[in-house]
Amino acid sequence: MDDVQRILKRHQYIAKASTAFMYGIMVSIAMNFFWTPGNIYSSGFTGLSQLINTLSTRYFPFTISPSIGLFMLNIPFFVLAWRQIGHQFTLFTILTVFLASFMIKAIHPVYLTHDPMICAIFGGVVNGFGTGMSLKNEISTGGLDILGIVIRRKTGRSIGTINIAFNVFIITAAGFEYGWPYAFYSAIGIVVNAKAIDFAYTRQQRMQVLIVTDHPKTVIDSIQNHMPRGITIIHNAEGAYNHNSKEILFTTISRYEMPELEEALEESDPHAFASITEASTILGHFYEHKLK
Repeated sequence: MDDVQRILKRHQYIAKASTAFMYGIMVSIAMNFFWTPGNIYSSGFTGLSQLINTLSTRYFPFTISPSIGLFMLNIPFFVLAWRQIGHQFTLFTILTVFLASFMIKAIHPVYLTHDPMICAIFGGVVNGFGTGMSLKNEISTGGLDILGIVIRRKTGRSIGTINIAFNVFIITAAGFEYGWPYAFYSAIGIVVNAKAIDFAYTRQQRMQVLIVTDHPKTVIDSIQNHMPRGITIIHNAEGAYNHNSKEILFTTISRYEMPELEEALEESDPHAFASITEASTILGHFYEHKLK
């Protein structure tokens, strides 16, 4: 059993390292193929590193490249993650940010187009998909991600306001440096980036599940063997067609767990009826996998 666990851990490490490498390539493509040619600023620390590069080029006797700026900005957050989140999480975050910084420097800009709208949209899609895949594999891309995890653990609250304020600052800076039309293009890129992250990273999306079944105990056991979810049983339901007695099971899962739910239902009751809808708001405890 220990050998199996070691093999599984090794595969997980390889998957995470491969994802970090792919993220580095994708953020460098977004930066060098789209954002830089289109004078578009990204969100978060990547956008801040772009701003520092612009200011240092124009006003300082030396230039701080986006690659160097991105890594330097993240150093205090590496320390925070090491102390507050987990050592393995921090090491993979360092690897991810390092590879992103290295790839941004190593892959030279290719000016496919200077159209700011195209650059904002495609840069946002490429970077958002890479970020979403990283989050899906439990890798942080650094910056405000780390702060968000720490604050949520300590207070149970998100840092949505901080994220919004930070990105408004980036957009305003784009307006002052390149002109206000570019500020709006940058805002479009940030929205597209967020949508692409949601498309690739489904773990944070909550789904409400209602299951009508003749075999509630078997279904419950199967679901809870596949995922750590609480289930509420509604007794004495009745089918309107043949008036047979039914049980209704109610639970909430993440969209990421949908394949596991389908597998559990197929194993336990292939004839069960399930209705699944998106849950806009959840109050109370919802189990989330802890990062190491």
